[in-house]
Amino acid sequence: MANLNPDHLKAVMELINQSPFFSLLAMSVVDLGVGYSRVEVDLSSRHLNPFGGVHGGVYTSLIDTAAYWAVYCEIAEDAGFISLDVAVTMLSAVKEGHLLVEGKRIKTGRTVCIAEAAVFDERERCLAHGISKQLVTPGLQTIDQALKSLGHKQLPPKFAV
Repeated sequence: MANLNPDHLKAVMELINQSPFFSLLAMSVVDLGVGYSRVEVDLSSRHLNPFGGVHGGVYTSLIDTAAYWAVYCEIAEDAGFISLDVAVTMLSAVKEGHLLVEGKRIKTGRTVCIAEAAVFDERERCLAHGISKQLVTPGLQTIDQALKSLGHKQLPPKFAV
């Protein structure tokens, strides 16, 4: 595999962190590399269920996001991918604080990729764990389409020459 361009990774993180859904949940991809990603969120009332704990959908969205971006660096620059499924196990509820989500690639295939992610609180307790499958979709959900959707111009090349 060609070397990743650090300028591309920085620009991708800036781009995706400005997306409407990321803003809605106030989450950010803070690190991205071959086979991993890290997502962070500071919890607020927007993340809570009617009982005062983090809504399971928040955990699921965080896991889906971290797993998805853990695969990004290993697919072709002109390929896209979409989540096929996400299986999440909720392990503990919290009401406030800072969450760190670590995504790790399990397998990057030509058509299907598998990754896992875990959500941790500030005390490093694992609050949720999940596994996600992504379908590689040449020409669908590519970074170029994200650029157009969010009104941005071209990014630096993904791979250094």
